[in-house]
Amino acid sequence: MKKLIVLTSLFVFSFLGTNAQNHTETSKTKVVLITLDGLRWQELFSGADANLIENKDFVRDVAELKTEFWRNTPAERRAVLMPFLWNKVTQMGQLHGNRNEGNKVNLTNSKWFSYPGYNEILTGSPDDKRIASNDKFNNPNTTVLEKINNMTQYKGKVAAFGSWDVFPYIINEERSGIPVNAGFESATGNTLSPNEIFLNELQKQIPSPFGSVRLDAFTSHYALEYMKKEHPELVYISYGETDDFAHEGNYSAYLTSANNTDALIQQLWDFTQSDPFYKDNTVFILSTDHGRGTQPLETWKSHGSDIAGADQVWFVVFGNNVTALGEVKTTEQLFSTQIAPTVLQVLDRKLKDAEMKGKAIKVFEN
Repeated sequence: MKKLIVLTSLFVFSFLGTNAQNHTETSKTKVVLITLDGLRWQELFSGADANLIENKDFVRDVAELKTEFWRNTPAERRAVLMPFLWNKVTQMGQLHGNRNEGNKVNLTNSKWFSYPGYNEILTGSPDDKRIASNDKFNNPNTTVLEKINNMTQYKGKVAAFGSWDVFPYIINEERSGIPVNAGFESATGNTLSPNEIFLNELQKQIPSPFGSVRLDAFTSHYALEYMKKEHPELVYISYGETDDFAHEGNYSAYLTSANNTDALIQQLWDFTQSDPFYKDNTVFILSTDHGRGTQPLETWKSHGSDIAGADQVWFVVFGNNVTALGEVKTTEQLFSTQIAPTVLQVLDRKLKDAEMKGKAIKVFEN
C-alpha cells in the first residue's frame, strides 16, 4: 500500500512538474516585429491624402478610389484605410507618430532609405559610414534578432521573413544562423505543410511587378505557416509593397496595399490569439524604415536625405500587458533606435544592451 502511495505521489508530482514546465514555456512573452516599408505617417494617421487621391498623375480611377478610401474626416479616412489598427489596436495598444498632434518619431541615421533604416531598427544604432547603400552585403552589425538567437533560452526560436531580397544580408543570415525567407525564396525543409507546398507552387506562377520584392501576401503567409509549425518566440516580418508602389507613383495601389497589409497583420494577430503557445502572451511592434516627401507633391514617391520629411516615421505596439494609450497625442520625441531595445524589454525586462544607442520605449505600466 505504501509503495502504491509513493508511486502515485511520484506520478502526480511528475505530472505537475511537466505541466509547470510547459506553462512556463508558453507563458513567456513572444514578440512579432513588423515593418511596412515606406508607409508615411500621413496616411497612417489621416488616411488618404486629399492632394493625391484626386491627382490623375497618381490615380487611374479617381471615383473608384474615392469610393473606397475617401471620407470626410481624417479619423474616418484612416479607419477605412487600416480598420484593424484604428478599430482594434487603439483599444489594446499605442500608436505614436502623429505629428499633427506634436507626437514625433524620427530616424537618427542621415540616409533616409531602406538598408540604413532597417539597420537602425534592428540594431538600435545608426551606422552612416558602413551602411550607406541598399547593396547586398552582409551587415557588419549585430541585430537584436541575432543577439536574442545567441541566448541559450532562445536559440533556434528566432525567424525572419521579408518581401525584399536584401534581408538575408541585413540580418546576416550566414553569420547569425537565423532562418530568413525573403525575396522570392520558397519554404524549405522535410516537413512542409500543405499550405507551404501550395505557396511554393503559387509564387512561381504569379509574377511580381517588382524585380527584387515579392508580393506581401506570400511573405505574410510563409511567416504564418512557419509560426504554426515552429512557434518562434521572436519573429520579424517586413512588408515591402507600399514602398514600391509609391516609387512607381501609383497612389491607388499604395493605398490598397496599406489596406491589405492591415488585414494581413490582423490575420497574424488572430492566429496568435487562437494558438495556445502565443495566446495572451504576445506583443506586436510595428514601424517603418523611412518616411516620404510631401512638398513638392511629387516627392511623396521618394525618400532619401534630399527629401524633406523622409526621416519622419511612426511606431505602434499592442498586445499582452501593453498599456492601452490608443493614439498618443501628447508632445513627445521618439526615435527608431528605440525599437530594438524595446524588443529586448518586451521579451524580458531584465535584458539590456549597452551597445544600442536608443532607450527602450515604455510600453508597460510597471
